[in-house]
Amino acid sequence: MPFYLKELDIVPRVAGLRSVLIVPCRFCPAASLAVREKKSYIELFRKFLRTEAYESFIQALKGRLKDEGIKTAVFDSKLPHHFVACMWTSGRRRKLAKCAAEFEGVVVLGCEATVEIVRDSIRSADCRAIEGMENEGIMSVLPTVSFPFNISLEVQGITSVIKKDLFLQGHHPVPVVGGLNHKSFDLIPKRV
Repeated sequence: MPFYLKELDIVPRVAGLRSVLIVPCRFCPAASLAVREKKSYIELFRKFLRTEAYESFIQALKGRLKDEGIKTAVFDSKLPHHFVACMWTSGRRRKLAKCAAEFEGVVVLGCEATVEIVRDSIRSADCRAIEGMENEGIMSVLPTVSFPFNISLEVQGITSVIKKDLFLQGHHPVPVVGGLNHKSFDLIPKRV
C-alpha cells in the first residue's frame, strides 16, 4: 500500500538558491505518478525498475530548475535496494550527506519519512531539505500484469491519513481525491 503523493510547485520553494540536489524515492512517488497518468508502473524489459511517468517528471523538474538558473543534479542509484528511500541503509545516508554538501538545497521527492531521513542525513551539511511532494493518503491498489511483464496499478481507494502534529493542533483531514473510496486512518495510537 504505497502513499498517494502529489507534486508541489518547487520553484517558489527554492527561490534564492543557486544549486539543488533532487533526491527521489522511487516507490510511492513513482506509483502515484503512474496511477495519476494512467501509465505502467513497471515495464521490466523496457525500463527495468524505473517508472516512465516518474522519470519524465524528474527530468522536467530538473529542466525547470535549470531554466530558473539553478544548478541541479539527481541523487541516483541503479541498485534496487536503494529505490525505497525510507529504508535506506546508513551507508546510503552517509553518501547522500557527502553529495548534498555540494548543494544549497535538497529537493525531496517522497513521503514525510523520506523527508525526515534526508533532513537527518544532511544535518551536518550547509543545505536545507525542501519537500517536493505532499501526502494525500495511502493507496489501496490492484496490480495487473500484461505482456511482456508490464505492471500497472489500479487504485481501489485512498485512505486519508491524519498527521499527528496536525491532529494535536486541532486540524482535521480533508478528502483526498474526488470519486474514489475514501476512509479516514488515524496514525495516533488509541489507548484502551
